[in-house]
Amino acid sequence: MKVLILDDDLTLSLMLKTWLSKKGYEVRTVINVAGAKKELKQFDPALLISDLRLPDDTGLSLLKWVKKYYPDIAVIMMTSYADIQTAVEAIRLGAYDYIPKPVNPEELLKKIQLIFSVPSEGAEKSVKSKKKKLDFIVGQSPEYQKVYEHIDLVASSQLSVFIEGESGVGKEHIARLIHEKSDRSNGSFVPIDCGVMNRELSASDFFGHIKGSFTGAISDKKGHFEEANKGTLFLDEIGNLPIDIQIQLLRTLQEKKIKQVGSNKEIDIDVRIIVATNEDLEELVKKGEFRKDLYYRINEFHIRVPALRDCKEDIPSYAHHFLALANQEMDREVIDIDEETLQILQSHPWPGNIRELRNVIFRMVLIAQTQTLTKNLLPYNYA
Repeated sequence: MKVLILDDDLTLSLMLKTWLSKKGYEVRTVINVAGAKKELKQFDPALLISDLRLPDDTGLSLLKWVKKYYPDIAVIMMTSYADIQTAVEAIRLGAYDYIPKPVNPEELLKKIQLIFSVPSEGAEKSVKSKKKKLDFIVGQSPEYQKVYEHIDLVASSQLSVFIEGESGVGKEHIARLIHEKSDRSNGSFVPIDCGVMNRELSASDFFGHIKGSFTGAISDKKGHFEEANKGTLFLDEIGNLPIDIQIQLLRTLQEKKIKQVGSNKEIDIDVRIIVATNEDLEELVKKGEFRKDLYYRINEFHIRVPALRDCKEDIPSYAHHFLALANQEMDREVIDIDEETLQILQSHPWPGNIRELRNVIFRMVLIAQTQTLTKNLLPYNYA
């Protein structure tokens, strides 16, 4: 597990680093808040141990920043006796605990082990879990909170899920979360973009084929259903499926069996279906372009993902999250986004939703010459 220590007392920092390193933790130290923000983005620690009194800011100020942009990072505050009341305030603001100075290393180690409920030898497991969490951030707006409540509610069931939302809102991300939280998480998650499937080969893509069943079938092939057996099949832009494939899909979902193209042998399958679209499927049903019986079969549980413009209070959190991802993926060292730029980002309509915001932040990080993103780095039509 990675631990970041923030204190301008170099002797204490070195002592704690040496002690925790011997216990199996990977430790870095910094002496000020600016350095801490940089390491939080680059080092990606699971735990921050911070003094309350710092040369360039306060520990409480940093705590608020961490809880806003890195809520998964645990924080322990170090405090002198005179600052106990402030330490209590730190607990109220989200710190896990505080420890008085002079610090007792054994007492600190007990607190750390309680946080993660694992011995220090299991630190590496915690690191892997933490790295995985960097891939997404949960929106705090009422609209997004409702989405995540629905995810938790439906994940443990076997219901088919219909995810509706504009392009770029993260429908595949929602589908993956449902899969990861379900009892099928050890199985495969197979995402399919129905909008780019070859009409002539779609039956083979879904159900597989045997060698020689048609021109070009030079060997046996497993289809998407077999690949997703015991797992989850995610069908994005399902409204693009041709009617004949819709019929076969419905039969497969009802009978839980498939036949490969060119074969008479039935194969049992156990697959959960999650579908998504940015189209109005009910309108397609009225037009006769989508089967009503299939629509009701895939719509056992409906999740509507809001557009980013309807949840503007989440934009700063998403922007800082993508900043951290960009630093990690492009090996950059950008620390923050200034307030003026955040205000501009919040006022933008974001027709491309979260995907568009991610692309903008990655571009800004790529061209930034300083450690703070400013409005001059925005594309010309944003500022």
